[in-house]
Amino acid sequence: MAEIISKFLRSRRDPGPAITALENNSRITPTDSLIARLAGEIHAEEKVRQPDFGLADAFVLATARRNTSKILTGDKHFKGFPEAVML
Repeated sequence: MAEIISKFLRSRRDPGPAITALENNSRITPTDSLIARLAGEIHAEEKVRQPDFGLADAFVLATARRNTSKILTGDKHFKGFPEAVML
């Protein structure tokens, strides 16, 4: 959600409709220490393969793994992950 808001604001667009759509079609999961630890591990591993892999992406992937859910994305950083459904 933070990445979407940032991207829209940097493009001088209103993030409101996109955030509403995201909230209505997603399950928002709070971060906890287990997700944070998993995100740290994922981030360290992926930085070796993809130097521009972001910490926010690691949190998204960790959350998907913890909840056995899918990530609907067009972000190239998720290509090849079984949790990702590329749009």
